[in-house]
Amino acid sequence: MAAKYALDAGAVWLVTRQFWSPLDYFVPSLGLRETKGKLFPAWLIVAMVVWTLPFLWIGATMTLRRALDAGRSPWLVVLFFVPLVNYALMLWLSALPSRPAAAAPPPEEISPASLRAAGAAIVIAGALGVALIAFCTLVLQGYGASLFLGTPFVMGMLSAFVLNRRDPTTTGATLRVASLTVTLGGLAILLFALEGVLCIAMAVPVAIPAAMLGAVLGRSIALHAPGTALHAVLVVLALPGLAAVERAAPLPELREVVSVVEVDAPPETVWRHVATFREIPEPPAWFFRMGIAYPLRAVVAGEGVGALRRCEFSTGAFVEPITVWDAPRRLSFDVTDQPDPMRELSPYRALRPPHLDSAFRARRGEFRLAALPGGRTRLEGSTWYTLELAPGVYWRLWADVLVHAIHDRVLAHVKRLAETG
Repeated sequence: MAAKYALDAGAVWLVTRQFWSPLDYFVPSLGLRETKGKLFPAWLIVAMVVWTLPFLWIGATMTLRRALDAGRSPWLVVLFFVPLVNYALMLWLSALPSRPAAAAPPPEEISPASLRAAGAAIVIAGALGVALIAFCTLVLQGYGASLFLGTPFVMGMLSAFVLNRRDPTTTGATLRVASLTVTLGGLAILLFALEGVLCIAMAVPVAIPAAMLGAVLGRSIALHAPGTALHAVLVVLALPGLAAVERAAPLPELREVVSVVEVDAPPETVWRHVATFREIPEPPAWFFRMGIAYPLRAVVAGEGVGALRRCEFSTGAFVEPITVWDAPRRLSFDVTDQPDPMRELSPYRALRPPHLDSAFRARRGEFRLAALPGGRTRLEGSTWYTLELAPGVYWRLWADVLVHAIHDRVLAHVKRLAETG
């Protein structure tokens, strides 16, 4: 813990000149909701997440081994991943006396995985995983860490436990079965019209590693405590409750994305193409053609504060009342209505998962123009948005990239219009 904190605090200080307090760990999202988190570049966030992984592994495996050594249920390791609860769990386990005889010794022989055991593991864990996903999305309408991390983790853990409980098999076979369980679960929620292809694909980079981590721990539990199947059921039943608690979390932070382009035209010329611009003729990028909403044109009714701007996207129109009209320097607007951020790729028509209504919300936008030497203009575009998806560190990377792509499409069009007109 001391080594991890020293490197975290040192990296944050060197990059942002902000003090990283030990208290930031007690609520994992606190560091990203405070002012200091807004100064983190994307590469620092990714680096800190990667740096956290070995310590996450140490904490989970030591929790499992200590629980077995103390004669407690190894399924307590699940609580290690619950914020705040994990600290209490570690302190409690550290204070318990050793009772290693309560834990069954691992088997001496490891047999190849049988198709029957693998099939049972996939069916049981997959069915429970799909049921949990349906409950989180359709009943709670929540898209938090319990859904994207907790559910694949539990699916991997259950599949590994069922696979290894009676006839233990290798770690490699266990990981393959866990990965196949999550993959088939993704196909199931696609066929049951719970989600579309694009959202499932974006969730895979976090779901598969979570399932593999759960599989390694589930296999270890099956080897040392195969008679704890009832505890596995309790873990599954606890996950919806955790998702419900997570749903009551505070509103997400307002995040700003800024994109910049330099135009070979004076601000007065550029301004004419900022508030309103004609059809963008360039074909959309490949990821836009997969269903992500992209801008087409913009029109404005009136002039000055109170005028109504409509930015037409491929999925509908953003309604944007003008709040600042400072020609030719600044144009600001709120977003009072927005279309769907994407059209889901799915075998079914008109698929509308609940996250299309609330997960991503654009709140306001702004264009800023600054004169540069030689009759040139620096044009900045900003969008402020909120995102109700967790883990926020992961989904904000996706959102920032896509908002930048939308900005670039508009700013490049404005640049062409200004320089040729």
